[in-house]
This record gives sequence, structure tokens and C-alpha cells, in this order.
Amino acid sequence: MPYLNLKVTAGLTRKQKAELVSDFTDSLARVLGKKPEHTHIVIEEVAEENWGFAGMLTDEYRRGENS
Repeated sequence: MPYLNLKVTAGLTRKQKAELVSDFTDSLARVLGKKPEHTHIVIEEVAEENWGFAGMLTDEYRRGENS
């Protein structure tokens, strides 16, 4: 039974989440031969202030990119 835990910064739409679940499920079936009905995928959205990247919090990093 495959279990995939995908962590992303917050802000995905329901449509994007559904597409990710579909694509990852298809990939696990194609590459590993896993049955889609046995595949579990959890999407965890993390606030940008709780995610570190390039030595700083992601919200700070993105503010710097936009200035």
C-alpha cells in the first residue's frame, strides 16, 4: 500500500490538489505497478512563515523576490 505525503506551501486550489493526486496515483501504478485503490496521498499545506528556504523563511524570501 503506497502512502505519499506531499508537503507544499499553502495556496493550492482544489483543482490543483486533485490533479496532483491523480498524477501521482497514475505514476505509482505505472512505475511500481501499485493498484490505485491501494494508494493513499496526503497533501499538507504549510504556511510560508513555517517553511525555511535558502536560509530564510519562505515568506521573507518571496517578499525579496518581488521587490
